[in-house]
Amino acid sequence: MKVEWIDGFEIRVSADAEQEEVCISANREGLLSLAKQLTALAEGEPGDHIHYDDYNALEEGSVELIIERVD
Repeated sequence: MKVEWIDGFEIRVSADAEQEEVCISANREGLLSLAKQLTALAEGEPGDHIHYDDYNALEEGSVELIIERVD
């Protein structure tokens, strides 16, 4: 699966265990990048997945996020 990024993207993922919530915060370019990647994932096969972490896509201090296609 091809993963595309729009120049200037910023994405941060935070998790609050007490609130039992995850927050994804992104600028315009980050949201458009995620939209492209989610579309590609939706058109893929069950089991396809994307890993996001602060080493390859997310802002420093973000928690790891894995999105998987199931069916």
